Amino acid sequence: MPSVLFVCLGNICRSPMAEGILRREIERRGLVGWRVDSAGTGAHHAGEEADPRTLAVLEHHDADFDHTARQVKRSDFDAFDLLLAMDHTNYRDLLRLAPPERESKVHMMLEYTTGGEVPDPWFGGGEGFVQVYALLDDAVNAWIDKLVAAAG
Repeated sequence: MPSVLFVCLGNICRSPMAEGILRREIERRGLVGWRVDSAGTGAHHAGEEADPRTLAVLEHHDADFDHTARQVKRSDFDAFDLLLAMDHTNYRDLLRLAPPERESKVHMMLEYTTGGEVPDPWFGGGEGFVQVYALLDDAVNAWIDKLVAAAG
């Protein structure tokens, strides 16, 4: 079964939001054996819980879970089938960290929906988190459909 790591900068906004959505969808769809986590390319929020605005949006959508921020590590490239980057900076940082034989595991989060980047809502108000949730909800479901279809 697939294992997915969502990656943003600090692991307190976008990546834990995507993780919460995938956790909820795994349960809703009755998928078994999936592994999901999130991490940041930076370490400045390691050990913290998710941003309160992230938590509020996740709770509103029945996708909340206990989260502690962590930094991505080299062993994640062996532990996960997919590492989904929220923006081009995270994507490049992951490729720099990845062993060459694991670079194909790194993808952009919005690859199967709008393309482009998931904007970082941290600097704005609550509305940015609502908008990011909508982008991530679509993208997570597109990734699930792709992974389920690939598994046959």
